[in-house]
Amino acid sequence: MPVDRAYPNRRAVLKRFAALGVGAALTPLGAVAAAQSMRHHMIPTTGEALPVIGMGSWQTFDVGADAERREVRVAVLEAFFQNGGGLIDSSPMYGSSEAVIGHCLRELGRRSPALAERVFSATKVWTPGRAAGVEQMVRSEALWGLDRFDLLQIHNLVDWEAHLETLLQWKAEGRVRYIGITTSHGRRHALLADIMAKQPIDFVQLTYNVLDREAEQRLLPLARERGLAVIVNRPFRRGGLFDTVAGKTLPDWAAEFDAGNWAQFFLKFIVSHPAVTCAIPATSRVDHMNQNMGAGYGRLPEPALRQRMIAEVLGR
Repeated sequence: MPVDRAYPNRRAVLKRFAALGVGAALTPLGAVAAAQSMRHHMIPTTGEALPVIGMGSWQTFDVGADAERREVRVAVLEAFFQNGGGLIDSSPMYGSSEAVIGHCLRELGRRSPALAERVFSATKVWTPGRAAGVEQMVRSEALWGLDRFDLLQIHNLVDWEAHLETLLQWKAEGRVRYIGITTSHGRRHALLADIMAKQPIDFVQLTYNVLDREAEQRLLPLARERGLAVIVNRPFRRGGLFDTVAGKTLPDWAAEFDAGNWAQFFLKFIVSHPAVTCAIPATSRVDHMNQNMGAGYGRLPEPALRQRMIAEVLGR
């Protein structure tokens, strides 16, 4: 059974907050969202505004045809949109996730059409061979129930040259709005940098968080130089960051950038980097979605505070 691997760790942290009377860690956005707007960053190639907190779907939306679990995902997606979310990221690699996302979007379209219309759809092509890639992307459109995607990405650089030809053609024909390429786990940065420097893409997706900061050395500066939007995956290290701070109370100075819990602390670190467009945490719980989305509201840490955040997590 696929689970949000952050849950046991995050739940333990939140229980400690509750024991200390720190109720904000469990409070949905509510009045905060009503009084403010989700922060947006611009997609450099067009100037289109994108909410800084998106949603990943690896493992968390891979629930097959289970009706009860699908209904929970509808509620998660509803909370995402209600709190100002836009970009949903998936891949054919993620089991039944694309089919489940399509189901959720149809359900929301029936119940709350205005919410479902907020989606910025992003998926990937993940197969060798140009023809196989076209077939896979057409299938993804059908699974999501879309005429076209906002963003199609080449997943972990698989057969990237062949798929880039297709994506450029599809973009020219209006079959996709943006194109990009992805990597994760800090892999193949040299090749990714070469593609970023030479190819006409709009987006790059990579791993970046308070502990995994290799992207700061070359990829993030290059993205700014080249005018590329940056999506950040693995923002919680698959829950590992919550292990790192287990037993620690959120520092008082986190209030200086309006972080009310560790999830917001981690996400605000990411989206405060000037090259980052959007972070995509994944969850299968409404309460965790509310916490994550709170990172898109209020102030972001300045450079000096970002260094203090690193030191805090490292225990220095």
